[in-house]
Amino acid sequence: MNESFTFNGTLDALIHTSIQYGIKLLVAVLILFVGLWLSNRVTNSFRKIMEARHLDPSLMSFFTSFVGIALKVMVFIIVLTTVGVQMTSIIAILGAASLAVGMALSGTLQNFAGGIVILLFKPFVVGEVIQTASGRTGTVEKIMIFTTELHTGDKQIVYLPNGALSNGEIINLSRQPHRRADIVINIAYGDSVEVARAATLEILAADKRVLANPAPSIFVKNLSNNSIELTVRYWTKFGDYYSTQADTLEKIYNEFPSRGLRFPFPQLDVRVENKGK
Repeated sequence: MNESFTFNGTLDALIHTSIQYGIKLLVAVLILFVGLWLSNRVTNSFRKIMEARHLDPSLMSFFTSFVGIALKVMVFIIVLTTVGVQMTSIIAILGAASLAVGMALSGTLQNFAGGIVILLFKPFVVGEVIQTASGRTGTVEKIMIFTTELHTGDKQIVYLPNGALSNGEIINLSRQPHRRADIVINIAYGDSVEVARAATLEILAADKRVLANPAPSIFVKNLSNNSIELTVRYWTKFGDYYSTQADTLEKIYNEFPSRGLRFPFPQLDVRVENKGK
């Protein structure tokens, strides 16, 4: 009789505990899904508020990413407390984990600090074209917590760590409205430098994309083994930098022969001697 009573009591307690924790688990799952949904809605609303206030796009992408992560962390903490994990235990676990994670993810923390530095000192902002120390060139699309999204000219998307960006060399190609272009061309020895200069200046003067002030200049750069090297220097808008170089080279190639100018190229003279027997 006592054994039956004990068994029934244990079974009742087990069923009661299972129901209790089952309800907590269901509530926790519900909180998880609803919390993640709400965090996304709040993040989107936060972004729209910043857009309405015309906030800097760099700050907007950074803060949106930060708010989204912070809200998701809060949701997970609420879920853990719902299933019965004590808050003091969570704090202790987070404290111990933060040290281990901080050591394991030191590079990630550097990227976070690098993102702060970029946003504070603004070596570049969203929409500008930059060239990094690694040789990457593209338009800044987003500045996020740990990385910066770069869109290259050939439609590649590159994610660069903020730590390396903040500590490395960055060339901001679009901060100044105008750029100087230097083109090196070669003419043969014996050809007139003045004729080459006059022909090139005429080509540049006919191109409206080339600025008249500062005026273009052509000068002898070097006397190489088989050619005279000339530097063609002019200023243009940033957006016309590459197109003007390509068009100018093509026009020089088509115009110089009509002016009696030759383009030198490597030649090899072979002499065959027929020695009699």
